[in-house]
Amino acid sequence: PPLVDLVRRGTDNVKEEAAAAIGNLAFNDDNKIYIVKARAVPPLISLVSSGTDGAKANAAAALGNLAVNNNDNKIGIAKAGAIPPLVDLVTNGTDGAKQQAARALWNLAVNNDNKIAIAKAGAIP
Repeated sequence: PPLVDLVRRGTDNVKEEAAAAIGNLAFNDDNKIYIVKARAVPPLISLVSSGTDGAKANAAAALGNLAVNNNDNKIGIAKAGAIPPLVDLVTNGTDGAKQQAARALWNLAVNNDNKIAIAKAGAIP
């Protein structure tokens, strides 16, 4: 899918904008399913770890939006490895990235297994 490909292989600015577009599309419950099926989660997680400051914030926001009201996505996002980089972003990101990462963790923490994983990843002492 074009937006997912841009998150993977675009320029820094393009990755940032593509992540923002995916995040906005993820406000729709049907789109959440399509986005996950398009395998957008792994490149978004990579962007949380290694993108520009804006891309990190947008990718964290997209992951958070994908998790809202969708327990399957909460589980899948966690299993894909999103929790440790989101916890790292809460600690080391810009103010905007910290906010988006905290919001994503909040949405993921609605699932009991994720609560444990978030704590083990160091989100709380």
